[in-house]
Amino acid sequence: MGYDVVISNSNLNSFGFRVLTSGIDITQYLRNPIMLWMHNRAFRGEKDEVLPLGTVDNVRIEGDQLLGTLKFDEADEFSRTIKAKWDSGTLKMVSPGLEPISRTDDPAFLLPGQRYETVSKSKLIEISVADMGSNDDALCCYKDGKIITLASGGDNEFLKPINIINQNDESMKSIALFLGLPETATEADILAKVTVIKLASDRVTTMEAEAATQRELAITTEVDAAITLKKVTADKKDHFINLGKTSGLEALKTTLELMVPAKKPNDVINLNSKGEVTEFKKLSEVPEAQLLLMRENDKETYCKLFKAEYGTEITL
Repeated sequence: MGYDVVISNSNLNSFGFRVLTSGIDITQYLRNPIMLWMHNRAFRGEKDEVLPLGTVDNVRIEGDQLLGTLKFDEADEFSRTIKAKWDSGTLKMVSPGLEPISRTDDPAFLLPGQRYETVSKSKLIEISVADMGSNDDALCCYKDGKIITLASGGDNEFLKPINIINQNDESMKSIALFLGLPETATEADILAKVTVIKLASDRVTTMEAEAATQRELAITTEVDAAITLKKVTADKKDHFINLGKTSGLEALKTTLELMVPAKKPNDVINLNSKGEVTEFKKLSEVPEAQLLLMRENDKETYCKLFKAEYGTEITL
């Protein structure tokens, strides 16, 4: 009975680096596909040494996954013990033993949170049943036939730390130059400059808001004055305010200055030779040329003056 497992993939592991699945060479491993327990080999003469647990058949790469099928050697007592724990679900993870061949700090192969270079090419040495996952602390790397000691979260012996700041140097230089700073400006210099620009922008925004409020007040004042002078009627107030907002205060002033205050028919009738309105007290004070116009166009005033002249009321 075989057990299909995922041996490895290109995800970020707990040590802070990743191994590209596409770069894993399985050629040599397929010649002797042994399965070990926790990467231990029986050559040191110590009590914790165990013989191989069996083999891993059908090892292959599919997409981003290194896959295989576990086959336990049931003739060995320890192997039967591990198989029993696998059958019960106590153990269910495997770990690859890899020998790094090449590495890269190319940003194209980096993932968020990565602290060390990416292993771009490697060789599969062995596959072990492990009590921790293949992409966790159970990952095992070999160098010159010996296991490399790894420390989760610390330094290791074969991968260089990635200097994230250096990766962003060119971007920092571009930002500094764009802000008018020298390309040697530090992050603190850039943040200080950005703060100054933001404060200036905030002040401009406040001033623009205040100016807009003042413009709207001036426009409303002009329209109210025009209504008082009877150049426009109150129902047209919003229309002229919007005209001032779209065309500007000066254009509104010019428009209102060209408008003539509305006059009642009586105002026109009572204009004297100088164009001034004359207030008549009696009918006899109205010039004969205007009397007929008043009788036709302003009957109320005509009747009022008639009564003042003759002491009796008339109805027209």
